[in-house]
Amino acid sequence: MYVAHVVVTVLAAVMAGFSAAVLLMRAEWIVRALTDYRVPRSWWTWLGLAKGAGAVGLLVGLFVPVIGVLAGIGLVLYFAGAAVTVARARWYAHIPYPLVYAAPVVGALALGLAA
Repeated sequence: MYVAHVVVTVLAAVMAGFSAAVLLMRAEWIVRALTDYRVPRSWWTWLGLAKGAGAVGLLVGLFVPVIGVLAGIGLVLYFAGAAVTVARARWYAHIPYPLVYAAPVVGALALGLAA
């Protein structure tokens, strides 16, 4: 169970870190999406930093479990908020994207509790 927890946690951290990096680097496809979803440009850096902090928190959580749990909860809330933002913008076909990023975080939290 422990090995599965580590693997899923690292996967979740890599995915959240990738998501943070493309936002902070202002990749064209993410800028277009955030503009379509009407997310204020002034929020973009803070949102990217929040995802990056969550990714680091998941990795630190492998050694300090409470940090991992808090980071996981924060990321789940972040990606749930992203799904709501996409729905409010009426881009219903894009709702699965933030949920794909949330899924390994939920898995990491569940495996962490089971381990």
